[in-house]
Amino acid sequence: MKSSESNETGAELARKNQARVLGFVLVSILPTALVWVSMRSLAAITLRSDTYSHIPLIPVVSFYLIFSERKRIFSQPSSGWKIGSLFLLGGAACFLFGQLNLWATAPQNVLSVEVLGIVLAWAGAFALFFGSKALRAASFPFLFLLFMIPLPEPFLRRTIFLLQEGSATVAELFFNLFGVPVFRQGFDFSLPGVVIRVAEECSGIRSTLALVIMSVLAGHLFLRKFWYKTILCLLVFPLAVFKNGLRIVTLSTLAVYVNAGFLHGRLHRYGGIVFFAAGLVPLALFLLLFQKNENAKQSSTDTSASGA
Repeated sequence: MKSSESNETGAELARKNQARVLGFVLVSILPTALVWVSMRSLAAITLRSDTYSHIPLIPVVSFYLIFSERKRIFSQPSSGWKIGSLFLLGGAACFLFGQLNLWATAPQNVLSVEVLGIVLAWAGAFALFFGSKALRAASFPFLFLLFMIPLPEPFLRRTIFLLQEGSATVAELFFNLFGVPVFRQGFDFSLPGVVIRVAEECSGIRSTLALVIMSVLAGHLFLRKFWYKTILCLLVFPLAVFKNGLRIVTLSTLAVYVNAGFLHGRLHRYGGIVFFAAGLVPLALFLLLFQKNENAKQSSTDTSASGA
C-alpha cells in the first residue's frame, strides 16, 4: 500500500516537473519571438564581426552549468511569482525602451538593451516556474548570459581605445628593450624602412573578451574565494595588452630585419592563437597558484579542526 502511494507521489511529482519545464520553455520563447528582428540582427552581427563570435556559445555553457548542477538547483522547486514578475517587468521595460528608441541611439545600442531584456525575461521565467531559491542557486549561469549582450557602442569604442593605448605603450617598451630604433607618435611607429599603426582592428578586443569570459568561467569552476576570482579577472587587461604588444613587436621586428611581408603574411593573419597563448598561459598559472593557496588553507583548517 505504501509502495503504491509512493509511486503515485513520484508520478505526480514527475508530471509537475514536466509542466514546469514546459511552462518555462514556452515563456522563454515568447520574448525572443517579440523581438525577432533584433534576434536576426544579433545573428548577423555574430556572423559578421569576430568580436562577437563567442555569443552562440554563451547560452550553451549556461545550459550545461545548470544541467551539471541540476540536483542542487532543482532540489526544492516552487513558484516564485514575485521575483519572477519583477524580472519579467524589467525585460518588458527593456523591450519597450528598445522599440521606442526615444534617444535615437545607434542600432547596436538598441540591440544591447533588447538582448538584456531577453536575459531578464529568461531569469524571470525561471523564477516563475522553479522558484526564487532555484534562481539564486542558478545565479551564475544566468549572470553568465550577460556575455550574450553586444557591448554598447560608447563602451566598445572606449575599451578599444584603452587596448590600443596599452598595446602601443607595451610595444614601445619592448622596442626600447630590444634596441630596435623607433619613433612613436600616438599609435604610429616609424621603424627603419617600415611604418606601422596600432589600428582598432589590431587592438585585440576579440581575444581580450575571450580571456575575460574564460577567467570568469574558470574562477567559478575552480576557485572558492571571491577575491581570488576578482583578481583573476582584473589580470586580463594587463595580460591582454602584454600579449598584443608582444605581437606588434614580433611582427614589426621580423618585417624590419627579415622580410616586410611579415606585416601582411600568414603569421599576421593566422598567428593570433600563438600570441593568445602568451596571455592565456600566465592566466592559467595564476589560477593554479590561487587554487593551490585555497587548498593549502583548507588543509590547514581541516588539520586544526581535527586536532581540536
